[in-house]
Amino acid sequence: MTGATELDQTAQPSSPGIVRSSDGLAVTAPCVVAYGGGTNSTALLVGMLERGERPELILFADTGGEKPGTYTHTAAVSDWCESVGFPRIETVRYANKAGQVITLYDKCISGKMLPSIAYGFKSCSEKWKRRPQDRYVSKWAPAQAAWDAGLKVVKLIGYDADEDRRAGIAEDAQYAYRYPLIEWGWDRDACVAAIQRAGLPQPGKSACFFCPNSTEAEIRALPPELQEKAIAMEDNAELTTIAGLGRRFPWRDVIRSDKAKGRFDFGTPEMPCGCFDG
Repeated sequence: MTGATELDQTAQPSSPGIVRSSDGLAVTAPCVVAYGGGTNSTALLVGMLERGERPELILFADTGGEKPGTYTHTAAVSDWCESVGFPRIETVRYANKAGQVITLYDKCISGKMLPSIAYGFKSCSEKWKRRPQDRYVSKWAPAQAAWDAGLKVVKLIGYDADEDRRAGIAEDAQYAYRYPLIEWGWDRDACVAAIQRAGLPQPGKSACFFCPNSTEAEIRALPPELQEKAIAMEDNAELTTIAGLGRRFPWRDVIRSDKAKGRFDFGTPEMPCGCFDG
């Protein structure tokens, strides 16, 4: 791919999770990028390249309900990663104990419900984004070796400099967390500029096509078949405390009536979805 940013051979990568072994040799914890398919996590990869940092693993958790553009962009970025010496992006998915892959959409249909963020909770991003990545890493040899050595896997997350309120994930026995975009002071404009420097297409926002945090413009911009799938989810759900994916109103009213444009109060989500990426 043309336009790839050149690796700065003089750059020194930062050193989270480095310890000294008993023989005095440096042992470095493995670095995993949580890739969301949007602007922030794409810029994170470009920034790492520009600083001479290399991730050992890049994971994209597919809920089964990503927007078509997200899948296309992730494939393009995976090719770019390979072209600059990074590992390709690995796609992971939620599976039950029997190993059966279950999409978030199908779970909502079978449970006659909407994504948990519609009710003010975040379990959908925890279950369909974080857990599949953690499950993959738990079987990944470099992570197992690090844990055996008393180290933590360092997970890199693409929250930008305007999202520092989101950067509060507590460390645990297995993981430490870094927020490189915040470390670098990169806001959204800086992320867009970095992607442009690398010659990559601009991805825009990444989220499920039926995400209750969608704006009116995003709902109207969905392909008709996805709009109908979102309406089918609403119609199937047994709702008592909310009216639909719009919380105060059903998406059906937004999608089916052009005259309704601008009259819905979408408000400001109090709890940003954990799936959101730029």
